[in-house]
Amino acid sequence: MLSSRQPCNPRDDALLRQRFTRFQRLRHSSHTALCLPQDLLLAAAFVSDAQYNRNIPFKTSPEAVRLYHLYNHWMMRIATYFFIFLNLSLALFEEPAVYPLPFLATSVLEVLCLLVFLGRLTHFAKVTLHNVFWKDTKNICIMVAILLSLTDLAIYGVLRMYDVRSIRWSRIVRPIFLINFAESRQIRRAFRSIRNTLPEITYVFLLFMFSLLMFSLMALKLFGERNLQTAEGLPYFRNYLEIVFDLYVLVTTANSPDVMMPAFDFSSWYTLFFIAFVIINTYIFMSLFLAVVYNNYKKHLKNEIRKLAYMKRRKMIEAFNLLKEEEGEQFVVREARWKQLVKLVAPDTSSSHRELLLCISDDEQKGFVDKKSFVQLADLLNIQVVTLRVRRHPLARWVPALYGSAPSQLLRRVVRHRAFVWTYDAIILINAIFIALDEESPYISYAEWVFLSLYIIEILLKVYTYEPREFFGWKFVWSLVSTVLTLKYNSQQILDIVFILRVLRLIRIVDSIQRFQVIMNTLINIVPTMLTFGGLTLVVYCVFAIIGMELFHGKIQYFPANSNAPHALECGNPALKDSLFARGKYCKNNFNNFASSFIVLMELTVVNQWHDILSVQPAKLYFIAFHIVMVIIIVNIFVSFILEAFFVEYSLEKSEVETAIERKIQELGMGVQEDELQYEQLLDNMESAEHELEGEGGTKPQSKGLVFKIASKRYRTVDALLQRMFEAEIPLEDEGLSFEEILNLSPTSAVPRSPSSESTA
Repeated sequence: MLSSRQPCNPRDDALLRQRFTRFQRLRHSSHTALCLPQDLLLAAAFVSDAQYNRNIPFKTSPEAVRLYHLYNHWMMRIATYFFIFLNLSLALFEEPAVYPLPFLATSVLEVLCLLVFLGRLTHFAKVTLHNVFWKDTKNICIMVAILLSLTDLAIYGVLRMYDVRSIRWSRIVRPIFLINFAESRQIRRAFRSIRNTLPEITYVFLLFMFSLLMFSLMALKLFGERNLQTAEGLPYFRNYLEIVFDLYVLVTTANSPDVMMPAFDFSSWYTLFFIAFVIINTYIFMSLFLAVVYNNYKKHLKNEIRKLAYMKRRKMIEAFNLLKEEEGEQFVVREARWKQLVKLVAPDTSSSHRELLLCISDDEQKGFVDKKSFVQLADLLNIQVVTLRVRRHPLARWVPALYGSAPSQLLRRVVRHRAFVWTYDAIILINAIFIALDEESPYISYAEWVFLSLYIIEILLKVYTYEPREFFGWKFVWSLVSTVLTLKYNSQQILDIVFILRVLRLIRIVDSIQRFQVIMNTLINIVPTMLTFGGLTLVVYCVFAIIGMELFHGKIQYFPANSNAPHALECGNPALKDSLFARGKYCKNNFNNFASSFIVLMELTVVNQWHDILSVQPAKLYFIAFHIVMVIIIVNIFVSFILEAFFVEYSLEKSEVETAIERKIQELGMGVQEDELQYEQLLDNMESAEHELEGEGGTKPQSKGLVFKIASKRYRTVDALLQRMFEAEIPLEDEGLSFEEILNLSPTSAVPRSPSSESTA
């Protein structure tokens, strides 16, 4: 039985050491148990789901809960993604191949991937309710995709044995595995955004096509009977379908001003037609596309975030109900069970970190955690906390009298002063200016050595002031040694690399300006979410690349510049003789293999000169379809995300929103300012002898004892920030909605402020 604890004071080292000792006894005693209680395992599953925003309705039987923990293990998820991308990458080795492999080898790999997918799906079926599993569309899609892939593989193999050429049509379903496994919920959310946005986009697109057709008809009447010719000597605006396509390309500005020049040469007044067309279709309709996409994206994003927030609350309440015990007039979770739960949910957290979490959850040190604090545990676990260990400088141990002398202390105070940092920031700015100047000048060359000397002095002063391991780190030393060995002691190259690395410190100067921080934070928040849009783009690229290979494979050939092969100047196709495609030497832009197809699609996404890639007339429909899906829909959704990220970051910067957990850490005196840790070592592993913290000289203990710091104020994703902001609108005492009510929430559903108790039954 744990004794009652005194009020928590993180600055009291003796109290913290006592708490760590008690925690170690509890941890060791827990290892003697043969198995964990079922309610604890089930509660851990609920808390883990709340922590990672999973909404899988799993069974609650002992065997199912253990299988569910295994299903969510990080190694299982990594293995699933590995085989998904292996399955997608088989297109590089199958005909038409970038790196050809025997059909037997690719077939064995594909069957292996399909067996892994089937095993993963079977594992998922074991942990979910049967009626839920069979009603879930994504599970049906995976099973159908596996069946189609095996059927197509068998048919293709048999036909290949009889030398009959066939199409591997099942390759187009491979991206289904990337979308529909439970791990890919972010990609599914993006596709849901597209699906929900399509109806509104359709109306705008129809109006846009009506405008395009009307302008094309006017262009036919204005220019069709004037016998104008293009720069290549072709008829200008005489075919209605060609006019429609040319004006569609003009909307993307890829053929501006080429498409206008024949009319402009004939009469300057005709430019009014093209100006009106660009204003209406490029600036108005394309902006309407973005507005519609953004409006629908924001509406459905808020609904998704609302579901996540309520689902997290519901799961935490379910976990609390499993572990609660009666304490007076309220239900609570005892400290011992709380620690067992945290150890089970986050086994990699250190003992001091868990004590910090308990100190925050049980801030009055009553020996239990109430419901209001317990519900916040999922957010508490998501905050990365680091601590500071101050090491004694080697010189303080070797020559304490010299290192502790008055001149030495003065020198160290100067190096630690902010003015020292500002001075070297100014030197870096001046160095950047010199780098931009003419390197042939001898004065510039001499200046480079002066700057290098100043940087060496800075390093030596900091090594003298700060503990060397804290300042450098082994990774830095290893990279420096590797660079020297790789460059074979070429001093000029090493000097250039040193200068480049020093100039990169300008980023820190920019980031220190408050107004620039909004933009920097937005960029940082976008980076993780780029994986979601990268997966979305990968799916679209794979589908269109496979279709493109089946439609256009072999129609264009690439020949080296000095090739004497027939039709080398026409890219191997006589139909391309004297075409813009051949004259522009675009022969390498083809669909002869998977890699080339990706490059062509990337060029189409950028849309510059994309009309010149269209070598065959029927291909225009294919490329227009890709442009609509990729550029008009997906790129606009990505732009919508950037807009929302900026608006959220800007509002955060204005209102200085902090989570309740972050405020608690600061209120308990466990926070530390950024400038205090500028060159100190931040340790993720806090297991080792925190009570041995010592000051700079090693002569007295650190006054603050344990010092904790939130790793970053910059949230990993904008979605996480939106969820926390939305959770702030939910009263902590509310029970929340039931699972069924949460899943049925729609963007227009009104969420009750105080849900009735019936909804939590």
